[in-house]
Amino acid sequence: MAYWSVIFTPASPFKKQARLAAILWTLLIFIACLWPGRELPQSTIPLIDKWVHFVMFGGFCMLWLFAFPSVKITHLLLIFLAGCFTGYLVEVLQGAFPALGRSKDNIDMIADAIGSLLGVLVFYLFAKPAARRS
Repeated sequence: MAYWSVIFTPASPFKKQARLAAILWTLLIFIACLWPGRELPQSTIPLIDKWVHFVMFGGFCMLWLFAFPSVKITHLLLIFLAGCFTGYLVEVLQGAFPALGRSKDNIDMIADAIGSLLGVLVFYLFAKPAARRS
């Protein structure tokens, strides 16, 4: 088994570091998404905010799966749902505090869900062969 592929298995020696990274990434999501909108840099890239949500939540699921690696479908589904719920919670909080210059955006929730799904699928595609070899 390739040394790097051990990170996709329950025998990973990096689970503690991955847990810290997952917690910090989750905090970063909340900080970034609840930062006052008027203080964010402006971009001319079309749909950049959707791409940011997509990447943030793909990373969210990948990091939590590195922290608690498993290829069981129920586990993968749980992590995916955690990503979707976190995205939903972020949007509800943005809508609850309009003074931040942010608003609830259902399309952001879709980007969060797609990013979460992709994060889970990428993990699974690498973890399944690693689990067979271990």
